[in-house]
Amino acid sequence: MLDRDGFRPNVGIILLNQRSQVFWGKRIRTHSWQFPQGGIDRGENPEQAMFRELHEEVGLMPQHVQVLARTRDWLRYEVPDRFIRRDARGHYKGQKQIWFLLQLVGHDWDLNLRATDHPEFDAWRWNDYWVPLDVVVEFKRGVYEMALTELSRFVPRADNRFDAKPDHRNRYLRGGMRQRDLGEAGEHGVHAAGIPGASFELPPGATFEPDPQTGLTSLTAISQNEKHDH
Repeated sequence: MLDRDGFRPNVGIILLNQRSQVFWGKRIRTHSWQFPQGGIDRGENPEQAMFRELHEEVGLMPQHVQVLARTRDWLRYEVPDRFIRRDARGHYKGQKQIWFLLQLVGHDWDLNLRATDHPEFDAWRWNDYWVPLDVVVEFKRGVYEMALTELSRFVPRADNRFDAKPDHRNRYLRGGMRQRDLGEAGEHGVHAAGIPGASFELPPGATFEPDPQTGLTSLTAISQNEKHDH
């Protein structure tokens, strides 16, 4: 389902824990990380699509979250031709997205990367709100920055850890997160899976595995299937 300009309606999800950290998922069998997202089916409104994608990609139900905010307008990104099927070129241009900011009111163990037979992620962790965009597919980075910036004013300031200053945002969004920065973040309460002091139970289908990108430990779920959705 495309609009007249060739953009497919889509939703993106920024899921917060009680420390105002975000769910950060590694796309299955790739080295790229992203937020949950997915297309809006015919007959669905954006909120209905968001709850469906939330369950399909991370196993959560509506009772596990609270909706804090959504972007006011559609945010668009174009997909390069090399990522578009030949039969769709000339018709499909990219995605237009409504982004939702959610608060997890359930528990870490409610998350399930294998809620369907076609998982999107094979690892996840809680990350600082201003995520490192150098591990995101390049053509999505602009939309990520717009969504995070627009929704940042609705993020609860948990224990004064959330910093909305522009220099902090740029440090993570534009510069990426260096290993030294990751160490500093851990000292100030960013509790990723595998960092000493983190306290939670594993969600279904997850094990502790090292992340080759950062050297940290991530929650990894093994699967033989992949859902393709740019």
